[in-house]
Amino acid sequence: MASTDQKTPRDHGGNLDAAIRHYGGRVDQWIDLSTGINPISYPVPQISPSAWENLPRRSDMQRLLRTAQGAFGTKAALTALAGAQGAIQIMGRLRTASEARILSPTYNEHGAALRAAGWQVTQISSLAALRGADLAVVVNPNNPDGKCHDPASLRDLARTVGMLIVDESFVDVQPELSLAPVLHEIDNVLVLRSFGKFFGLAGMRLGFALGPEPWIAQLSDLAGPWPVSGPAIEIAIDAYDNSAWQIRTTERLPLDALRLDALASKSSLPLVGGTPLFRTYAAPDAAALQRALARHHIWTRIFPYDPNWIRLGLPGTEAGWKRLERAFGH
Repeated sequence: MASTDQKTPRDHGGNLDAAIRHYGGRVDQWIDLSTGINPISYPVPQISPSAWENLPRRSDMQRLLRTAQGAFGTKAALTALAGAQGAIQIMGRLRTASEARILSPTYNEHGAALRAAGWQVTQISSLAALRGADLAVVVNPNNPDGKCHDPASLRDLARTVGMLIVDESFVDVQPELSLAPVLHEIDNVLVLRSFGKFFGLAGMRLGFALGPEPWIAQLSDLAGPWPVSGPAIEIAIDAYDNSAWQIRTTERLPLDALRLDALASKSSLPLVGGTPLFRTYAAPDAAALQRALARHHIWTRIFPYDPNWIRLGLPGTEAGWKRLERAFGH
């Protein structure tokens, strides 16, 4: 099934201000489960005064890129941007605008950004239907249903399209899905990675684009000088070098996701899918369930294209888990 994506609402999680305006309370009284961000964030190290006082040096950026390259296990060229969103905003300018197909439903900023760059965007419901597109977009694992595609399938797809963009913003806990290790062997794939989701530091606004050197150079030019702050560079280098924290987090997140599944099951909410950072469930009336949880000052995510889907992130504390259990009536 395909549909021309003309005016898809640019709705997002994280819109806690709207919830507070409607349901009251202070920010510190709410649990925001509307995003897929790790609620137990990486402990930010002490930042050097020079990171605040000076513009980032080229050598600082090069060190960050080398560190990220090692963390992603890739030989491909890459550049750092203001979040994966920074790449999404400009990726449509890498080729002359034509026909783009997006495996949907998914994160709606891909379609919005491509339309803004002049592309005719069509939403496609199967991987096979992307074949033949001038530009194809796959989010892997997908947000919000968690659907996954193995690297071999994506490499095969790449041979049939002009350009393939693979958004791997949620791949950190499932690294076997990533194309990064083989990306240097492919000349028409751009991979997007997020820092803030897995490390729980979305406010840093840091992400990466990996791919053929000409595209990466073009993205760097389009992003302009200093797309990443000095403090973000220092924090990311420290985080990517901290393998012990990453291992502990990679072990914890799937267990927390299973705990959330068990809680939803008690409330007769079947699992649609998800990743270790978020879960999407089917509800008879997702909007009604969102309102019910909001009255307990717990904010969740619903979707304009499906009245039955509701997505929950993970509580970050035991107190948060208990509040969620009470809100569900358990």
